[in-house]
Amino acid sequence: MKTYKLTVFEKSGEKLLDEAFQAGDDAAAKGSGKQMLTDKGYEEKTYRCTSPAGKLILFQS
Repeated sequence: MKTYKLTVFEKSGEKLLDEAFQAGDDAAAKGSGKQMLTDKGYEEKTYRCTSPAGKLILFQS
């Protein structure tokens, strides 16, 4: 398992969420990240999800 990081921001730059989670690969992390965004009601906010290597898995500005 690898550790991915999901961060959600307000337009002002304030962090709303900064959470690490485990996933087996990038595809699983993308699904988990989308689910976390939906569950917390952040799907319309600015967000990014990065892999342990720094690769952007999810991004919305």
